[in-house]
Amino acid sequence: MIQVIIRRLFWFIPVFFVVTVITFVTMHALPGGPFDSDKTPPALIEQMEATFGLSRPIHEQYFIWLSNIVRLRFGPSLVARGKPVESFLLPALWVSMQLGIMALIFALSVGLPAGVFAAMKRGSWQDRSTMFVAILGVSIPAIVLGPMLYWLFSLQLGWLPVAKWGHLSDGLWSYLSHAILPAITLGAGLSAIIARLTRASLLQVLGDDYVRTARAKGLPRRVVTVRHALRNSLIPVVTYMGPLAAAILTGSLIVEQIFAIPGMGRFFVTSISSRDYPMVMAVVVIYALIIVIVNLIVDVLYVLIDPRISHVQ
Repeated sequence: MIQVIIRRLFWFIPVFFVVTVITFVTMHALPGGPFDSDKTPPALIEQMEATFGLSRPIHEQYFIWLSNIVRLRFGPSLVARGKPVESFLLPALWVSMQLGIMALIFALSVGLPAGVFAAMKRGSWQDRSTMFVAILGVSIPAIVLGPMLYWLFSLQLGWLPVAKWGHLSDGLWSYLSHAILPAITLGAGLSAIIARLTRASLLQVLGDDYVRTARAKGLPRRVVTVRHALRNSLIPVVTYMGPLAAAILTGSLIVEQIFAIPGMGRFFVTSISSRDYPMVMAVVVIYALIIVIVNLIVDVLYVLIDPRISHVQ
């Protein structure tokens, strides 16, 4: 297992360079700059660009940025009067992580049982109804589902508070009530995919010889499904956990805008429009690091679910 972890960590180095170089070059290739304005004199723009090093060649800017990253410094924000980027992103990262964890918990707690239930009721109206709901969950994007939930449960029924983000200091219910709708919006489509994937994988495993042998011994169907078949059927679901984390991260950009959540998505959107290069690069690095860590966790879960995988990786 340790060798698997080391190999995956080494893969992060080329991935990091490719992602950061492409993002850096793309951002600088966009028209306009962080200090462009009709009211700003050209001389002042040149002075500001020289102050922040934007007048240097692009390869020099990249290596300067890279040297700062090695020292765990993201640099100053270009549109926030030179304040360190991490002073904005660290609190926002914590908010986005809370939202992502809640959405992941919702997706797994709904998707896995629904998939198992549909597989155990194969061909019945319960199976068809569950899969129909799953197809609806996949078909409705977060940008549509979010406003619908907000309009129904907040504006019409008044069951949940208006869009903002709560804090634990305000009480547990106040904190959770503000997180329910964003977490459902972000996790609904993912739970539907997990349900369909779990059903298909479990049905395939239920046809294996060892499962038929367990049934022939007289074990109840529920025991055979949960104790013997479910573990092996989770491997495709675990495989999807890497892309699932990416979907949560990219989807949170939209959800955070809908529900006015002060997460990283807000800074990512505003920093692109304002050409705040250090802020954009910091968000990209954090996102890439999170995805690499999640994929590393997936590899470890592979070995825990099926130790034979460690011999072929």
